Amino acid sequence: MIRKPVAIVVALLAAVSMLSCGKKQVRIAAPTVENYSYAKPSEVAVSHMDLDLDVDFDKKVLTGTAGFLLDNKKKASVVHFDTWALNIRDVVLEDDQGNEKQARFVVGDSLELIGRPLSVIIEPNTRRVTVKYQTTTAARGVQWMTPEQTAGKKLPYMYTQSEAISARSWVPCQDTPAIRFTYTANIHVPQGLLALMSAENPKQATSDGNYRFEMKQPVPSYLLALAVGNIQYRSTGPRTGVYSEPEMVDKAKWELSDLEKMVQAAEKLNGPYRWGQYDVLVLPPSFPLGGMENPRLTFCTPIIIAGDKSLVSLITHELAHSWSGNLVTNATWNDFWLNEGFTTYVERRIDESIYGREYAQQQDILGVRDLNEEWDEIGKDSPDCALYVEYNGRNPDEEPTMAAYEKANLFLTMMEDSLGRANWDKFLKQYFDTFAFKTMTTKHFVRYLKDNVFADDSTRYDALKIDDWIYKPGIPSNAPKLESKRFDQVDTQITAFKQGVGAKGLHTAGWTTIEWQRFLDNLPQPLSAARIQDLDETYHLSEGNAAVQRSWFPSVIAANYQPAYPALQNYLMTIGRRFYVRPIYMDLAKTPAGLEFAREVYKKARPGYHPMTQTGIDLVLYPEKKAAP
Repeated sequence: MIRKPVAIVVALLAAVSMLSCGKKQVRIAAPTVENYSYAKPSEVAVSHMDLDLDVDFDKKVLTGTAGFLLDNKKKASVVHFDTWALNIRDVVLEDDQGNEKQARFVVGDSLELIGRPLSVIIEPNTRRVTVKYQTTTAARGVQWMTPEQTAGKKLPYMYTQSEAISARSWVPCQDTPAIRFTYTANIHVPQGLLALMSAENPKQATSDGNYRFEMKQPVPSYLLALAVGNIQYRSTGPRTGVYSEPEMVDKAKWELSDLEKMVQAAEKLNGPYRWGQYDVLVLPPSFPLGGMENPRLTFCTPIIIAGDKSLVSLITHELAHSWSGNLVTNATWNDFWLNEGFTTYVERRIDESIYGREYAQQQDILGVRDLNEEWDEIGKDSPDCALYVEYNGRNPDEEPTMAAYEKANLFLTMMEDSLGRANWDKFLKQYFDTFAFKTMTTKHFVRYLKDNVFADDSTRYDALKIDDWIYKPGIPSNAPKLESKRFDQVDTQITAFKQGVGAKGLHTAGWTTIEWQRFLDNLPQPLSAARIQDLDETYHLSEGNAAVQRSWFPSVIAANYQPAYPALQNYLMTIGRRFYVRPIYMDLAKTPAGLEFAREVYKKARPGYHPMTQTGIDLVLYPEKKAAP
């Protein structure tokens, strides 16, 4: 299915907004939208934020203030913030002498996807703007969970997901990756719960529920993060550790015991880790992503707790973001591949350092599998199959992005192969050091690459088809060849199975999760119920870990093998990661009976999914755009 764009208007919301202050009316021109934001960073930008919030689980709202220090570059008279479904209660100005006064401001009309602009009149000596506000239950960047939705079943839980443009739903901010700022926060929560942020974090709950946070390095708004729940901490090294609910924290510590090794491997490749601490928060199952690279505290899905460390490459990916994305940030969402492509490449290099080249090569091959699956859906000639993609107002959370990950990884691997690993590694360290805590566009990156690698040798540059890789769909002919001896052995068993060898006759001893994925992804479709039953009874695939199940259930669905449907339903009811559940719903929706089953399950599962997951599945199960259950 081709994802349909969300139309937005980037012209003026209205010619003029009227704002009343006493008897005097002030005219504020409604701001235009650039890079999904009303902010005008070239005029006036936030340099620091002080946040103070009360977390109310009963009303499911955050209430408090956000104070912003301004960098008024062009002596602007208005500063613009982004908001989404926020109640703005008041705005206060503070001058460079510390004097405060009520601000004149207006909350403009709302645009679909973008939200409302908060436009504040400022004066030449305005140093600080403080916004008093409250979130609403419509906040798309906040998920409130009942005790029943947690592992412990006793206490509530909440977490935020700000990327790409949802920070504005819980903080009025200049919600664009083009702006970076430091921040502090005072967070007040019910006693007994632990609050964590993408900042310096506590190791245990306080007695009064009050927490103080500081992020000393400047970050873009999409890296703002908050989580509150019954959470415990376990150290895994001198600067690494894991947080999770008590029921899972020790399992998480074992699964992620290599965190310090991962950081050390990443430093050898990229240069020093500049964020101090690196911790991982294992969230409840509803988390819609595999992981979110919030600085100092990666948020991740509990799916990775597989018991055999087979899925920890997800963490190496999020750790790699500490350089590509968090340190050097895509300036616009059109440049998303600069975040994710470099991160995927670095992830595989870390995997190779810790788990061996064979493991990293297998991950590359599975990544190309995922890329081809998406391209089969959207068409390989789609402009979205380039690295640089002009989203033109489409929802950046919903658009195809596998090219930004896996095609970009192939491109960077090609560069390594062509230039030599030592030369490429030297360039990487130089790149991250030169642009640390800055933003980067594709155009600027290409210029930097030409200057520092090719010395403006256009013949050599063109020979590597670099512009084709970046700006055109598809995979150029100089793509690296991907090979895996262990996958070759799996492929031998696939051939044997296709030729009629039963499950007990296959040689599967010692197979890892990714080798089972390779086998299951290449089964002929549809299999008979007898062959499905043979595989399931021999290897218990319906009860495997989530990655194995994602590759297994398509065969179950194609064969309409009903004995596995209770496990299939449990999978959809207990996993919230969109990448894992959306393909299964897509397979079910191919037949009338499957669609009926999917909708029945979805009615029960949907309340436990994050809004990001809900949106993606709504489009699959209700393409006619009728209201979802």
